[in-house]
Amino acid sequence: MTPPEIDIADWRRAVFALYADVRATKDSAAAQAIWRAGREALFRRHPQSPLLDEPHRDTWTFHTYPYDIALRHLVGLQEPVTEHSLDVPVGEEGVLQLRPFARTLGLADTLGSELTLYWIDGYGGGLFLPFADTTNGGETYGGGRYVLDTIKGADLGRVDDKLVVDFNFAYQPSCSYSPRWTCPLPSPENTLAVPIRAGERLA
Repeated sequence: MTPPEIDIADWRRAVFALYADVRATKDSAAAQAIWRAGREALFRRHPQSPLLDEPHRDTWTFHTYPYDIALRHLVGLQEPVTEHSLDVPVGEEGVLQLRPFARTLGLADTLGSELTLYWIDGYGGGLFLPFADTTNGGETYGGGRYVLDTIKGADLGRVDDKLVVDFNFAYQPSCSYSPRWTCPLPSPENTLAVPIRAGERLA
């Protein structure tokens, strides 16, 4: 018997390794292809897959938009609009506290607004960047998507002093696949009034 905690640790180890490969690949489109194939393999085979209840998960396809270099951004950071933390219920795990610590600087010219970066408070902590856009509910998951979640290994790194925010690596939270998961969703201040046709999409 393998305890579920061991499987969870193994899942996270695999995701960390996948994003390490992404960061090490200089060609961004090739990096996305590695990411797409890696996520598809994990979702099909891993015992911690969000698709455990899906009878055809061994043939599941991870659908993404074609890579769009215009949606890869290197952003600076500025003070957040508010410093008030968000308390997000996450089912049996209790409440997740998200603390705004910065706002992007460099997205507004092309996307119309900036996005708030959150720190997940707790042991170790982690950077978290969820967002919503006008594709939600039609082309993409209605609740929004994530770009960064460093506790879970979703980390695109930095270039010099700029944070990499590449929407081609946007993905749906686990709760979009199964009600067994409860996920924090984007706040109104992280809702973009434009379509982001990059990253994971619905079939």
